[in-house]
Amino acid sequence: MATVRIAGLNVENLFERPKAMAGQMKVTGNRVLNAHARLNSLIGEEEYTETIKAEMLDCLATLGLLRSDAARFAVLRRIRGLFLKRTKTPARTEVVAAGRAEWIGWVDLVKERVDELAMTHTGRVIQDVNADIIAVIEAESRIALKHFADAALLTVSGRPAYQHVMVIDGNDDRGIDVGLMTKRPHPILGIRSHVDDVDSTGRQIFGRDCPEYVVQASSGTRIVLLVNHFKSKGYGEQADNDNLRRRQAVRVANLYRDLVAAGETSIVILGDLNDTPDSTPLRPLLAGTDLKDITTHPKFVSDGRLGTYANGTPSQKIDYLLLSPALYARVANGAIFRKGVWGGKNGTLFPHYDTMTSAAHAGSDHAAIYADINLD
Repeated sequence: MATVRIAGLNVENLFERPKAMAGQMKVTGNRVLNAHARLNSLIGEEEYTETIKAEMLDCLATLGLLRSDAARFAVLRRIRGLFLKRTKTPARTEVVAAGRAEWIGWVDLVKERVDELAMTHTGRVIQDVNADIIAVIEAESRIALKHFADAALLTVSGRPAYQHVMVIDGNDDRGIDVGLMTKRPHPILGIRSHVDDVDSTGRQIFGRDCPEYVVQASSGTRIVLLVNHFKSKGYGEQADNDNLRRRQAVRVANLYRDLVAAGETSIVILGDLNDTPDSTPLRPLLAGTDLKDITTHPKFVSDGRLGTYANGTPSQKIDYLLLSPALYARVANGAIFRKGVWGGKNGTLFPHYDTMTSAAHAGSDHAAIYADINLD
């Protein structure tokens, strides 16, 4: 009987990530990330009113860019035209451009390299889970993911285990995208991006993308996967974040219904949805469709921890693998794989790799989640 293993893992970037998102800055860097996003948004305005200029200066101050173009967490890129007039006194810095047309530039976040042992452990997790099809959350780019796969994910004969690697750049300018890797017998037949999807509000829905992949399993079964990374709770206003996650859940639920109406039966929706199963924002997807969470299946093997993030508490259940009824009925096994996660202050909450001697060496803060499905 042909069995395919499908998995999802938030790798938290493979090689580089913004300094403002690393270590303790995951919490304290919120102001920096918010200022970065807001300033780039304001830069795109056709006219810089006095109100906009004042807000730009506030953002520049938060980013440490009032005195120079380079700071600890951010860099101001100025290609052509005059944006700012600086003096020796940062408080007197002025925005002199009248609007977007008068200059070309933007703000980038400064990045730092991911710990080498952490990269190694990320690779070990993927190797040990040994999925045929794996969704990767927070990959910098297709090139980065391909380099990683070719160097770190090898067969016993030394050849790349994942011949099919795809990432579509999304809407997050921090370099946080979602992608898919499959082994040779399971080629990617089709890709559809939802990066420009809007809803009735007229606003963009996905902060990254919700790519739709069509994979042909070795058995000949056609599987459609929607890979997701919903808005986090960590940055911005909570009410705004909740509302955006709900809009994302509604859109993904509608995409699922469209696939079913088009005759698709083998559908998987997976990724980091950044909220718990009982949350209001996820209700349109989790309660409003017939999709089933792998963790609810009788053949799912639990280690007693419900969560997928960090210490695995119920409130940290944010990574999902949702199956259409046809696939759910064929589940042979499923589990959460935590060996690449540092559990608790001292890493003692659950077993991890012996070579992980500190939290900095963790492959990710997220555990991998997988399902084995009989396709014959």
